[in-house]
Amino acid sequence: MCIGKTPVVIGWGSCILLLPAMCVGFRHMTQGLDMSGVFMEMVKASATVDIVQKKLVYLYMCTYAPLKPDLALLAINTLCKDCSDPNPMVRGLALRSMCSLRMPGVQEYIQQPILNGLRDKASYVRRVAVLGCAKMHNLHRDSEVDGALVNELYSLLRDQDPIVVVNCLRSLEEILRQEGGVVINKPIAHHLLNRMPKLDQWGQAEVLNFLLRYEPRSEEELFDILNLLDSFLKSSSPGVVMGATKLFLILAKKFPHVQTDVLVQVKGPLLAACSSESRELCFAALCHVRQILHSLPGHFSSHYKKFFCSYSEPHYIKLQKVEVLCELVNDENVQQVLEELRGYCTDVSADFAQAAIFAIGGIARTYTDQCVQILTELLGLRQEHITTGETGPYLAPWCPWGENSQCSLCVGRLRGECEVRDVSSCDDGAAHCAAAPFPLPARRVPGHAGAPVTLLHRGRKEYGSTRPRSLLLPPSLSRH
Repeated sequence: MCIGKTPVVIGWGSCILLLPAMCVGFRHMTQGLDMSGVFMEMVKASATVDIVQKKLVYLYMCTYAPLKPDLALLAINTLCKDCSDPNPMVRGLALRSMCSLRMPGVQEYIQQPILNGLRDKASYVRRVAVLGCAKMHNLHRDSEVDGALVNELYSLLRDQDPIVVVNCLRSLEEILRQEGGVVINKPIAHHLLNRMPKLDQWGQAEVLNFLLRYEPRSEEELFDILNLLDSFLKSSSPGVVMGATKLFLILAKKFPHVQTDVLVQVKGPLLAACSSESRELCFAALCHVRQILHSLPGHFSSHYKKFFCSYSEPHYIKLQKVEVLCELVNDENVQQVLEELRGYCTDVSADFAQAAIFAIGGIARTYTDQCVQILTELLGLRQEHITTGETGPYLAPWCPWGENSQCSLCVGRLRGECEVRDVSSCDDGAAHCAAAPFPLPARRVPGHAGAPVTLLHRGRKEYGSTRPRSLLLPPSLSRH
């Protein structure tokens, strides 16, 4: 056997040199070099009691067996032999490697080892065999579903090992996908609910998702299920909490007071998730908070500071937090929220700064005076991202003059497209704006957008809404 430039003779007397040589070979594999020429030697190297060496050999077989169909039968025979090894780790490893062979005609060789693995005494082998059923089905998706195999998997839902139970649900879902997936009836649902405390967090989240398919037959059964789920609302895993909350809300759709109690109960876990170091978890929690605020407006108002943006946070999380802040504004915190949003308006990111400006504009529907003052000061800064682009036309409706509160001259100034000229022929709104007492450039200067501060006048009419409407960002800012 030659690996690279180093010849290595595989035999019973060279075990010390074999493992380092195999590591060199796998290093070449990761670099894209073809190592299929030593297939026979690697098959011989599988005759060892060293688990590490067996793992390397099995990985090599799964990689190069499809490229060597004439020699692949040797690999299959070797794996079938190891499926009967006294060591359960070797049996499970060999069975998993056999199920990973992507070759035509391999199904007839792996079917019997899988059936034997489903009845194995070792739980590790049963876990591998259950997942192997789904892999075997994927080799021939168009073939008829084996009813005996499906019944065997359904019976394993009562296995003593919790991981075997979850793997059975996943395999049944894959095998029966064209028929609607795994069926959850009353005995299975109650069995899964009773086994939930023994599952790990991933398994609990998976089972909660499957339980969405079951509908209780009576109100008494419904409340029994809700009582069993109550403890999972306090789980340390946000995924389990959200899964239990979703199931709670669907089962209790005829009891609004129960739904409200659940939303109140998950307030703490959601706030903790919003402060998580995991950006993905934080984003998902913020999306859930926004959905809850649609049902319970102001539910998180007392914790509005939790949604203040940090400098190091990514752009998409900042946008979500700005959306949430708009929904949490009330008479007690409006000044603090507006001051925070005001700081965002001068952020180095123009998109985020514009989103903050739109947020202040949304809050202005209820708290006009405070917002007009802040927006007036922002226009005085004469920063390009404030007075140009999509922000300028958005601020133009705040002009108190002109038909429908629109002033064409204001829009032109915001865009930096017009000069100060004779306004005797303009509409009343344009004339008022042109006569503004604030310093404006007499002629357009390249790169200077102007500062029509009078656009934001206290004369803007009040809206009848008692709280800010949902903020609608322009297309360029709502892509996240």
